Amino acid sequence: MSTCQLCLLLLLGLGLGAQEALPPPCESPVYCHGELLHQVQMAKLYPDDKQFVDMPMASHPDQVLQAFRRLASAHNHSVPRPQLQAFVKEHFWPVGLELLSWVPEDWTASPRFLEKIADARLRSWAGQLHQLWKKLGKKMKLDVLREPERFSLIYQRRPFVVPGGRFREFYYWDSYWVLEGLLVSEMAGTAKGMLQNFLDLVWTYGHVPNGPRVYYLQRSQPPLLALMMARYVAHTNDTAFLRTNIRALAMELDFWAEKRNVSVSVAGRSHVLNRYHVPYGGPRPESYSKDAELAATVPEGAREALWAELKAGAESGWDFSSRWLVGGPDPSSLSSIRTSKLVPVDLNAFLCQAEGLMSSFYALLGNESEATRYRNLRARRLAALEAVLWDAEKGAWFDYDLEHEKKNHEFYPTNLAPLWAGCVSDPALADRALKYLEDSQILTFQHGIPTSLRKTGQQWDFPNAWAPLQDLVIRGLARSPSPKTQEVAFQLAQNWIQTNFRVYSQKSAMFEKYDISSGGQPGGGGEYEVQEGFGWTNGLALMLLDRYGDRLRSAAPPAPLQPRCLAAALVLSLLLR
Repeated sequence: MSTCQLCLLLLLGLGLGAQEALPPPCESPVYCHGELLHQVQMAKLYPDDKQFVDMPMASHPDQVLQAFRRLASAHNHSVPRPQLQAFVKEHFWPVGLELLSWVPEDWTASPRFLEKIADARLRSWAGQLHQLWKKLGKKMKLDVLREPERFSLIYQRRPFVVPGGRFREFYYWDSYWVLEGLLVSEMAGTAKGMLQNFLDLVWTYGHVPNGPRVYYLQRSQPPLLALMMARYVAHTNDTAFLRTNIRALAMELDFWAEKRNVSVSVAGRSHVLNRYHVPYGGPRPESYSKDAELAATVPEGAREALWAELKAGAESGWDFSSRWLVGGPDPSSLSSIRTSKLVPVDLNAFLCQAEGLMSSFYALLGNESEATRYRNLRARRLAALEAVLWDAEKGAWFDYDLEHEKKNHEFYPTNLAPLWAGCVSDPALADRALKYLEDSQILTFQHGIPTSLRKTGQQWDFPNAWAPLQDLVIRGLARSPSPKTQEVAFQLAQNWIQTNFRVYSQKSAMFEKYDISSGGQPGGGGEYEVQEGFGWTNGLALMLLDRYGDRLRSAAPPAPLQPRCLAAALVLSLLLR
């Protein structure tokens, strides 16, 4: 039996002795499950499986499916590739036709932050990054609203900024750094529109999906909606917008509390924390053929669980990483993925931060009872973070393995996420974390902080470095009251900016990730080619240029931050001031 036939049998519920099938990612028999999706994706008509599921149908899905049933019957349910290509060309529109380019109305040529950048080359570059918002702006055609069944895209009323490349729609956690960059660029109106789109999704679905596609509906991404609201309100003082939408923010946290909670017992005491968990079956539609082929390497009864774990890995934003493979039967193989068996530091830090923000929001709006409730939720989570994830000997927080009942002591930048989130009992813990970075040799990397120290070929591993993970460490250390630790935060920002600037000078593009092993280059690995754009990379670069623009330099060679160099760096910085 061929791999294609085996996968089709499983999808149709006919696999011999197969475990009970989990529900599909969505109800669409075109975009989420069914014979049409299976045959097209397994034929690999396109280099990227996402292309097909992003293509709008030319007519109602009933007509498309009826035509496909006739075609499949004529070929004994194994349609030859040329006939499949002809069918798709006749019954689907080219990808992207439901979207229009959009130039944000609040874009202006000379935002004030540019004046703060001392280095002329960096100032010119920052102006070019500011220009990219116009290139990345999109809005949806009304066709998506009028005939939603023909599209995998979920209609959004307001325009938005996309990451770029294959990512033609907005994404949940990407958009936090995009929003920060928009606020630096004085584009609060665009930021508010993006925030409203997320809130509309919560009102409709009860949570923020991974992105506005039907095949993303059953999974979310790292929960940063409350933080987006906090940044917008701090920038605009628009408390009326907060008051209108405070219930949606609460609904989103309820989703995580009810659908993604897990109880952990440590030292005889039980704590409730959260994990990534997506109990839906079948291959991910946007990576269908890869998931189906991977499933053929495991026992038949394990396939549904494998597909669910892959979706949980996608929900984490880290799709994929050795972080989710550690503790599995073969930590070098993606078939060992076990995302839902781990309690992630960053997820719980983000939720701790969100609970604190919700307490502040309700206090601002005069609802002291809800403010107290969220304050207590934050206090309980902070205690759980310290009891379950904190390691006093090493000076950092670590993911907890539910099956093996122990911490995963591998290095990831997320081991410092509670500092970034402000979810620590003592700000001086940042200095402990600095020693952890020194002991782990992380400060010897000159072009950015690596995602892990394992080289697996997965994109969320060494040698790749990602903008959001740089931010977790840089701003986490910057919260320290210690000038030494704050100076390390600046030096890490300097290294990252120089990597971004150098690659941009060579390629005239920003990238989603960077390879820091050979002087800093566009990253690689994973399921698709490195993408240009790029929303969150641009956003963090603008944030760092805004924060450190008077000190950042384009030409100074990056230096490893060995402990013996830190004091000298601090003295030099004070002299320069």
